[in-house]
Amino acid sequence: MEVGRFNVLIGENGCGKSNILEAITFAAAAEANKLDNEFLVSRGIRVTEPELMRSGFESKNSIKDIKIAMGFSHFLFPYTLKNNNTPYSKWIFHERYQENIEFDQFYDKVKKSNIDLTKFEKGTALSCNEEYEDTLESINVEKFFRDKNKINNFIIYSPENTSLRTFSKEGQIQPLGINGEGLLKLLKVIQQQSAQSEQDVTPLDDIKECLALFDWYESIDISSDFAQAEQKINIKDRYLENVFDQRSANEGFLFVLFYIALMVSEDTPKIFAIDNIDASLNPKLCTKLIKELTRLAKKYGKQVFVTTHNPAILDGIDLADDEQRLIVVSRNKQGYTRCKRIELKDKPKSSTDEPLKLSEAFLRGYLGGLPKGF
Repeated sequence: MEVGRFNVLIGENGCGKSNILEAITFAAAAEANKLDNEFLVSRGIRVTEPELMRSGFESKNSIKDIKIAMGFSHFLFPYTLKNNNTPYSKWIFHERYQENIEFDQFYDKVKKSNIDLTKFEKGTALSCNEEYEDTLESINVEKFFRDKNKINNFIIYSPENTSLRTFSKEGQIQPLGINGEGLLKLLKVIQQQSAQSEQDVTPLDDIKECLALFDWYESIDISSDFAQAEQKINIKDRYLENVFDQRSANEGFLFVLFYIALMVSEDTPKIFAIDNIDASLNPKLCTKLIKELTRLAKKYGKQVFVTTHNPAILDGIDLADDEQRLIVVSRNKQGYTRCKRIELKDKPKSSTDEPLKLSEAFLRGYLGGLPKGF
């Protein structure tokens, strides 16, 4: 599956959308050497018995290794994950580079350049001094390892109303837990960083601009005191005299606040996923939100994967932009998950030869991804 900067996955329930996201997360956890169950859960993986986390098509698969391949800077990296299925056993990671002449030549150049590869493997930046400058420029090794290390913090976010409304705890993974834990602290950090920024439009400005998608929204006040006993933000409705906090806020407002903070923060992962991004959102807001998230993904250097069942999400995608991808996930006659990218040339037209909205094409069944049994 070839992906872009902003990727929307659609498909019927049980077709494998979440499995795709979990496969990426599994490889990311291996890359970060964090394969303990508590870390897998905190990244958004549904952890169960090891034999049930493998392919279920044949019983012999319950003892096979899991193999996942991901591409970085035009090179493919297979990840092999092993588990012996014994009680309390842990997954272990074995990486093997694909036999690829182009990569072999690249890696030989790196080894002959006397660059300390261990520094790159640990994700530590190496200064481009005179000794390495020519080599780095010719083979772009710095970009290669930098891109490869971006996947380390991949998380599947599934924000929940309770976590966003109470601000009572932080997640095991910082700055944001998979359900929205840690949002208040992150907002304070963004506010602090924005105050020190020399940019014309700061991350906090982008948050406030996106919140204006809500007609009633007037302003938001975030305390700068990290030690404040009362954990809250103040929100002003332009139709009301009194301010209120997140406990009284509209659920959709809190979800959008979470998504925008996730996108603009320099401390959140560079690559991440959001499962069921349409939850609690009005259809028209869904369309506008996707347009805003795509814009911010480009501005802040993020790569995003989202799943949805709401057709309105599709109308926020620009198929003419190669960085935006619409991917239909389905199962073939053997039950295997398959992916198909919908490109601009695939966009259906009406009987009058006018292009259909993607939402309408989806509901009519022209794109696939809908149940066929009824």
